[in-house]
Amino acid sequence: MNLDKEQIIDFLKSLGKNDDAAKAESELPDKVDTDKDRGLLAKFGVDPDEVLSWLGRSFGL
Repeated sequence: MNLDKEQIIDFLKSLGKNDDAAKAESELPDKVDTDKDRGLLAKFGVDPDEVLSWLGRSFGL
């Protein structure tokens, strides 16, 4: 699945990981492929399944 970089950054900020969010801002591509970029996401402590769950809650799903 593809996610916008901003969604990942917002997720990190929601967890209080502002330093990781700042690093992700400069290192992640604009579109993040959760399968292909899994290793890069792990670098920031991001589990794609957690992001998807967080997004679902954010949109009331």
